[in-house]
Order: sequence, then structure tokens, then C-alpha cells
Amino acid sequence: MEIIETVYALDRFLRPFRDEGKSIGLVPTMGSLHEGHVALVKQCVGANDVSVVSVFVNPTQFNDKEDFRLYPCNSEADCKLLESLGVTVAFVPSVEEMYPEPDTRVFDFGMLDKVMEGRFRPGHFNGVAQIVSKLFYAVKPSRAYFGEKDFQQLAIVRDMVRQLAIPVEIVGVPIVREESGLALSSRNLRLSDEQRQKAAEIYRSLRFSADFVGKKSIQETIDFVTNRINQIESLRVEYFDIVDGNTLQSVSDWNESAYIVGCIAVFCGDVRLIDNISYKN
Repeated sequence: MEIIETVYALDRFLRPFRDEGKSIGLVPTMGSLHEGHVALVKQCVGANDVSVVSVFVNPTQFNDKEDFRLYPCNSEADCKLLESLGVTVAFVPSVEEMYPEPDTRVFDFGMLDKVMEGRFRPGHFNGVAQIVSKLFYAVKPSRAYFGEKDFQQLAIVRDMVRQLAIPVEIVGVPIVREESGLALSSRNLRLSDEQRQKAAEIYRSLRFSADFVGKKSIQETIDFVTNRINQIESLRVEYFDIVDGNTLQSVSDWNESAYIVGCIAVFCGDVRLIDNISYKN
């Protein structure tokens, strides 16, 4: 496996493969890789001639400087794992390499980024679009892989690709969970064992509420999940929205859409966790 740190060296390495018409897969990550990332990487390696995994903690998508400072990072361990998975290239750039000058681009995602994560993390998705587009321009992948845990991010990336007319297939990969049901996240490393057990209540509550479709109202479902989670000490729901899976806009009735998803953000202590569940698809 090649470990490459500059866009120039990455382009030089990948150009012969592009010239031969080889397929190139990309998995953008912020490192601290876990089994959720492994699922993305395995799918990428299995479906493409060349696989590139980026390891880069992107500062422009953090609206909370403390969250950026505390974000776990271990690129040496990440690269060892990627090599064991048969990855062709680990792209590990510096902040200066990706942002030699400030990126002043401002994206317009309509209402997609005005709700849920966008409402509580202003500027987050603009930062995501900045770095993902930079990676797409550097790698020129045939396919790029994103986890469905970041459901809103996946919608944003697809819209960005459409706006910029980037010729890449976006592949969503299902959520990988711990045995308890807790969605895997790099932020889980900041949880104590006790907090991790409590955080498992997030998905338990979502899964229990799946039986409410057509039986209880949308608002009753929202209230149930929110109240059940908030009753657990050290858990606090920041938001729980039930939305159209395509537009990400709130629905008020189960018959309003054929594709309905519940999206949630919960603080466990000071660690912010997100998850989602598909109610109708």
C-alpha cells in the first residue's frame, strides 16, 4: 500500500490507472477507523481496480473548535488497518495541503442543509462539501463510499455531485452497529463503558418506535422516543425529526411519503452521537 501526502503525488500515482480505464474507488474518512469504516473499505476494495482511502480531519466542517480539538486521531494505526484490508493508497494530507489558501466557496443546498444537523451545526455541510469536492477533484474516483449513519451528509454529497456535475457514483453503505445496537462512530472512543451501555438506548428506542407506523401519530412517535431517551441519566436528545428520506423535510403524517426516516442527535455526557432508522422505504 502506498501512503501519499500530497495531491500532486496522488495524481502522478493514479494517472496511469486512469489512462488504462481502471476503476478507482474512494472512501473519504476522518480517521480513527472502526468496523463501520471497514465495511466501507471492503466494499470499495471489492468493487474497484484501485482503492483510495483518505484520512483527514477536516477543520472546515467543525463549528465547535473544542469538538475539532478532541476528535480522535491515530493515522499510524489507521494505515496499518488499511494495508491489511488490501487498500491501494492511503491519502494522508496535511491541512496546509488541502487548504493552501482559505476555501471561500459557499454552496446552496436549498432546504437540505437547513434542518437537523444543519440547524444545530451551522456551516458544517458547507465544510463537508468543500473537502469532499476537493477529494473528488484530486482522486477523480469512479465510485465513492459513504456510511448511511450520516444520512443527511449522504443527501448533501449527492446534491453537491449533481450541482458540480462530477462524474462519480455515490454508494451508501448500511450502518454498522455494536452488539448492543449502538451505531459505530469514532466518537464512541470518548465514551466510558457505562456511557456506552446507556447510549445503546438510542437505537433501542428507535427500533421500538418502528412499530408505531400507522398506529400512532408522527408527533406521538417523536414524543415517545425523545422522552424515553431523556429519562436515561446523562442522555439528552438534541433533536429527533421524522422526515421525507429524499427532501429531508419533516412529515406530519405517515401517508405523506413512501420513504420516511427518523433522524436523531443525542448528547451522551459531552459526546454527541447521531443515528437514524428507516420507517418506510
